[in-house]
Amino acid sequence: MRTIVIDTNVLLANPSSLFDFPDTEIIIPETVLGELDKLKTSRADADLRFRGREISRILFELSEQGSLINGVELPDGSRMRVVPFDSDVTLPDGMTSRNADDRILAVAFQVCQGECEGGLTVVTNDLNMLLKAQTLGLDVERHGEGPDGNFAKRYIIRPFQRYRIPLTILGISVAVFAAIVVLIVYGPGSAGTSSSSGLPTEFREQLSASDQKILDYLNTLERNEADLDTRLALANTYYELRLETGDIRYSQLAIRHYERYLEIKPDNTDIQADLSASYFYAGQTDRAIQEAGSVIALEPNHLQANFNLGIFYWQGRRDFAAAATQFNKVIELTNDDSSDTAHAINQQAIARLADVYTDAEAAGQPLDPGGTF
Repeated sequence: MRTIVIDTNVLLANPSSLFDFPDTEIIIPETVLGELDKLKTSRADADLRFRGREISRILFELSEQGSLINGVELPDGSRMRVVPFDSDVTLPDGMTSRNADDRILAVAFQVCQGECEGGLTVVTNDLNMLLKAQTLGLDVERHGEGPDGNFAKRYIIRPFQRYRIPLTILGISVAVFAAIVVLIVYGPGSAGTSSSSGLPTEFREQLSASDQKILDYLNTLERNEADLDTRLALANTYYELRLETGDIRYSQLAIRHYERYLEIKPDNTDIQADLSASYFYAGQTDRAIQEAGSVIALEPNHLQANFNLGIFYWQGRRDFAAAATQFNKVIELTNDDSSDTAHAINQQAIARLADVYTDAEAAGQPLDPGGTF
């Protein structure tokens, strides 16, 4: 059985990720619980505070089975325990007990000072934590990532997307912030500015092509909020950034612009389906299921919505029976369609259905094997 030490950001991205590591000893450093507790009185957005409370709820329910310090059994053959930071442990050079990330990494050293059976891995989606762990010689992985990319890229489908924006994401947040500051300082009529954006030409030339594009979207919307093509392009940009970075904030930005788009075109089921996926990526599984259900109510055979609803039930709620029903429906809808897109979705649905049956068996909730494969 392998051992993992799980970082705060992994749990906040998806509270149910605690159940995504079968046959594993899962270590939650007590420092992680402290960081979650701080969310209760912080100014973090409501969704983030909600996910923090959801993690606390899950852990509280698990505590009813036994001591979290001694460890409790999970349904998938794993064991989870909370480990306090031991201030008597000698930390490697460059680490300090005053830093939360260092205390989390110190716990990894605590629980595996000898040899952990099956090895030990730090699971984090934070770049700084990842780099520091690698520097210390610890194995690291990002949650949901594998040889074929992260979960979102492998499983959520968007066959109807009309705007795919290639992005170089490095520095985009800084660039947007800096651009706003420059606009305030210089004003749109200042000498030496680019007429298209109001930015000083010299500053704009230092931005990457993708940075310039996203700024152009924002400037266009400043002039005309009703420009739906631009708003959709911006929403899809944020959607893609969420896939690339795993940063939940981009899902929240995508949601904002998809919702504004749908205020004007409320019956666009393709955009509704993308909105439902954004809700899911933002940790709002119930909203995701509700939105996908609304799509299916308008268009019962919408492939994207039906397929993704299966993902939401499977990975969001761990409702294996409902997930299997959705994937079986997608298989039926695509069995007689010879198009390349339908064939690809058909094969994905068959593979995901097999995954659902495997996970249901591991969770002690075996399904009737009479499904379509």
